[in-house]
Amino acid sequence: MSHAFDAASAAAEPERAGIRPRLPGPLAAIDAAMGGLNRLILLLGGVALVAACLVLSYSVVVRYLLKIPTEWQDETAVFLIVGATFLSAAGVQARRGHVAIEALTGLLSPRANRLRLLFADGVSLAFVAFFAWKSWTLLHEAWEDGQISQSTWGPPLWIPYSLMAVGMTLLALQFLLQIAEAVARGPEAAGFADPKIGLGADLERAKKHDKKDASR
Repeated sequence: MSHAFDAASAAAEPERAGIRPRLPGPLAAIDAAMGGLNRLILLLGGVALVAACLVLSYSVVVRYLLKIPTEWQDETAVFLIVGATFLSAAGVQARRGHVAIEALTGLLSPRANRLRLLFADGVSLAFVAFFAWKSWTLLHEAWEDGQISQSTWGPPLWIPYSLMAVGMTLLALQFLLQIAEAVARGPEAAGFADPKIGLGADLERAKKHDKKDASR
């Protein structure tokens, strides 16, 4: 089953953030910087999505009601959506908010689930790192060759490629921080960077349940 944000547990984020163990040494500063950057990007991503909706609405009005031809609105909206999607990927990952299949969750113990999450983070990091490398390659080619879109407007293609490259680089860094946290604090840390949604919340409840059973 897929999961999404849980409003009730998200409301408790400031309290958890204050008591959550930090990463050791310089990684703690990087983690804090990433947290601040992710919050800013998520805010800007929301603004970009609203702007895309306004641009497309404007396009419909001037094209079908005022009979004025348009050539820039569609690609502008696409660029805004691409930027919001790729740049916010790291912030969503920090909250374990990406869609996930939880078929094995109920079949494995909490510790096994955390080890599975750590393994999944490693595989995801490899894929995202490759994606980031290819995006930077495409960005370099688009910049050097002066590539533009084949539409009538013809915007430069380095714009969407730069959004993809930066977004995937930030996502790879977020995976690295979460893996470093799990290595530094043990497998039980996997999935608990901000355990407020989906599987992270389920594992946290399972952990509390195990502690109650052990105390009886």
